Amino acid sequence: MGGPSALPLLLLLACCGAPGGANLSQDGYWQEQDLELGTLAPLGEAISSTVWSSPDMLASQDSQPWTSDETVVAGGTVVLKCQVKDHEDSSLQWSNPAQQTLYFGEKRALRDNRIQLVRSTPHELSISISNVALADEGEYTCSIFTMPVRTAKSLVTVLGIPQKPIITGYKSSLREKETTTLNCQSSGSKPAAQLTWRKGDQELHGEPTRVQEDPNGKTFTVSSSVTFQVSREDDGADVVCSVNHESLKGADRSTSQRIEVLYTPTAKIRPDPPHPREGQKLLLHCEGRGNPVPQQYLWEKEGSVPPLKMTQESALIFPFLNKSDSGTYGCTATSNMGSYKAYYTLNVNDPSPVPSSSSTYHAIIGGIVAFIVFLLLILLIFLGHYLIRHKGTYLTHEAKGSDDAPDADTAIINAEGGQSGGDDKKEYFI
Repeated sequence: MGGPSALPLLLLLACCGAPGGANLSQDGYWQEQDLELGTLAPLGEAISSTVWSSPDMLASQDSQPWTSDETVVAGGTVVLKCQVKDHEDSSLQWSNPAQQTLYFGEKRALRDNRIQLVRSTPHELSISISNVALADEGEYTCSIFTMPVRTAKSLVTVLGIPQKPIITGYKSSLREKETTTLNCQSSGSKPAAQLTWRKGDQELHGEPTRVQEDPNGKTFTVSSSVTFQVSREDDGADVVCSVNHESLKGADRSTSQRIEVLYTPTAKIRPDPPHPREGQKLLLHCEGRGNPVPQQYLWEKEGSVPPLKMTQESALIFPFLNKSDSGTYGCTATSNMGSYKAYYTLNVNDPSPVPSSSSTYHAIIGGIVAFIVFLLLILLIFLGHYLIRHKGTYLTHEAKGSDDAPDADTAIINAEGGQSGGDDKKEYFI
């Protein structure tokens, strides 16, 4: 066992005062100091001059361990780190909220394979807890067994991950301008999550999130409702309920519900070709839209009785247009949600002039001739350039007598009919 308890000594001193010059050491024992002989302080003065302090107040701050609070998502891993500056030849220890020792120094005390030693030195003891559960939440204690024992607390907060939300309340289909209410619910969040709504890119303002504690007493179930009126533009749109929670770290956790809206049809008439002429074939397309799509089309011409055509086909065909086909045409598109009538005014234009075969032949011949003339002009231009670059000199010489004749090897002599009047006519090309 250790030394005698300091409690009786403290009680004695509280009644009678401390010995003169005595001080309380860090380990809780009194130590006397030398006093000069023959000097006694009065009892009241001795008591008033004594400093009364607990051992914790007198302990060195260097021997006080320190830790930090940790937050971990359920299923994750948390690391508990305890440090001390002056260990005073003692070991650090970690214990759980139930005060069960987990590690004493590097020695495992609790058989839980989720808890592993990370680092053990005289100045640090770090452990890790993997696959953290909600039950692991609480205050963990780091202790160092000096005199007195010093401790530090680490609060571990475990976040419960919310489940994927569920949307209820949707019917098979909705009619245009009908009002509907959808409900959304998500369980398992800790702390309670928040729910938001949107339709396509449009935010919906639902009711405030309602919170209910789960049977385990640790997590919460949240729910919300949204009410809105649908239009034909909402047909095929997705209504999305999203859950927002810090455990998700920005990840999306949502559920969508695609809605179907029934609405009356619309229609428009499109001609093919766009500018019809007499003698051409024409198709008038009645393009109907709606949910459900139109199943019947009725064609009429103003001033004409009875209707031209009633069919499931949406096109009215004119095999050969005449001027008499001009007029205003109507197409009525019908579904079980209602009907819609579209109009189109047809103006048959004069037929386009058709070029004859002879004129076409003449045009082809003319093109060929023009091309040949163009080639000849190009050829003459090149020939002219060539002659200019290689220019010759043409001399005409009329000689009277034989003395004017050039040498035979440098001239070409053309004589016509011998001598005429004794004169010879000669041409020279040099």
